[in-house]
Amino acid sequence: EGMQTPKKGGVRSDATRVLGPSQPKLDTHETQRIIAVLDETIVKLELSSLIPGIMESLDVFADILGPEITSDLIEHQKLLSKMEELLSSSQEGQPSPAEEQRESLGLLEQHLKRSVRDILRLLLASPSLCQALPYEVCARQSSAEAFIQTFREFRNFMHERLLTSPLEEKEKIQFMEDISLRIRRNTETLTALKAELAATIQSRDEKIHRKDNVIKDLKTSLQDVADNYKISVQQIMQEAENQQKEELRAWQARRARLQEDMEQLRAQLRALVLEHRESELALRKKKCKVEMEIEKWIQKYDADMGEKQAEYEELYALYSEEKAQVSLLQEKHEVLIQEYSQIAEERSVRQQKQKQDSDELVTMTIAATRIQAFWRGYLVRSLFKTKRKKKKKGGGK
Repeated sequence: EGMQTPKKGGVRSDATRVLGPSQPKLDTHETQRIIAVLDETIVKLELSSLIPGIMESLDVFADILGPEITSDLIEHQKLLSKMEELLSSSQEGQPSPAEEQRESLGLLEQHLKRSVRDILRLLLASPSLCQALPYEVCARQSSAEAFIQTFREFRNFMHERLLTSPLEEKEKIQFMEDISLRIRRNTETLTALKAELAATIQSRDEKIHRKDNVIKDLKTSLQDVADNYKISVQQIMQEAENQQKEELRAWQARRARLQEDMEQLRAQLRALVLEHRESELALRKKKCKVEMEIEKWIQKYDADMGEKQAEYEELYALYSEEKAQVSLLQEKHEVLIQEYSQIAEERSVRQQKQKQDSDELVTMTIAATRIQAFWRGYLVRSLFKTKRKKKKKGGGK
């Protein structure tokens, strides 16, 4: 892909160079005159194509065109009428010599040509009128419009041919041949691709057909499964119904047996009630006796508890009184403890002071002893010194 981009750019530039006009201006006067003639012809064709529309509404355009052009248009319309009458008479098969008819048609044709030339000459003499008429007149006939368009294309083609040199023409032909070759190759490639696409589509259709067959088979199998499911459901429902009927019969038989057993048990219950009624009376008497004894014990318990409650209240009063005394003693004890703590603290302070005084006394005693010893030593040394001096003086004499 990266290599194809320059090629495309080169082809586009070659096409622009070969197909585009090589020179911006016309080289020769002949070429300019040819193009001018073609342009003038196009203008005349456009104006002449407007003449039928003008003649249809000549009363409307009379003021715009002026009397001279209007009279020429009236004459032109008369010539057209004569031409139509002559053509219609020839088509209806009226007897007239062929040579005379041809001469009449030839004369009318010359008069029509001269009339058109005169009308065009007068219209071209007024440029403002030529510019205004295309906007005032209705649309041209389709055949005239097609002819004018074709003539414009012919003018453009001639203009391009006149601007193209022989060398450029040769290059253009060579380029068109290359383009044709490329188109042919592209067509062959496109044909091959279409064949490949058709084969691919056919293969895809075959795969789809096979898948459709598989889907049909699956649908058939699903239908079979659904049918089998319905049959199995019906069988299960039938079996369930039969089993329900059997269980209902078994339940009814069991119910009958249970009712018989219940009747027998009720008869046994009535017999047992009659049998144990006397023992029930004895037990009731015993129950009443026990209840009376329990009532006596409860009364005795209440009396004992009353005595205990009175005793408890007395003890609680004593306890409250002693508790108050204990509280008072505790308060006094706390006061005494505070006083004792204060006394102990003062005693400790005194002891510390006494100890400090004794320590100071010991220190001072030791210091005095040392001072005294030092002083005695000093006196002894001083005494020895004086004695030595005296001895020295005596020996000298």
